[in-house]
Amino acid sequence: MDLQEILNPNIIDLAVEGNTKKEVLINLANVLKENEYIGDVEQFVKDIYVRESEGPTGMGSNLSIPHGKSETVKKIGIAIGRTIQPINWESSIDESGIQKTNLIFLFCVSADSSFETNHMLLLSQLAGKLGNDSRIHALQEASSAEQIIKIICSDDEELDNSCKSNDEEIVDLDINL
Repeated sequence: MDLQEILNPNIIDLAVEGNTKKEVLINLANVLKENEYIGDVEQFVKDIYVRESEGPTGMGSNLSIPHGKSETVKKIGIAIGRTIQPINWESSIDESGIQKTNLIFLFCVSADSSFETNHMLLLSQLAGKLGNDSRIHALQEASSAEQIIKIICSDDEELDNSCKSNDEEIVDLDINL
């Protein structure tokens, strides 16, 4: 399974509404339900919070990768949301335990026997891509869902050098399952 196979412009919202983590998760879960990725928004969000209780998913650089497994998942995907205003998100990166987040990659993975394989493979692929500051900057500037997918799926060499920031930040993607 490859990122390109599961990224879908229909589950990318570049103006996701919400002033809190919960509101944003519910709104992204609604996008997943509307596109038949999940059967139950409330249960899916509860399942995400089960994983969130085990450790923060704020990864620094204004991005978060909430993930978990859920029986309500019908097909694997990653809902991507970019908020208008940054929201507070738990993170081990910041001393306060909270970071500002405006770019969310919400994993939608079933709780079946293939969970570990699919989840780890996709999480590893995405984390590798998000370790590139130029890519993160380009994702923040993208104006369409199709651009988001192209940026994520491109090789590092393909990224435009003009996107590179002089203030590069090390992104710790130590993700606990």
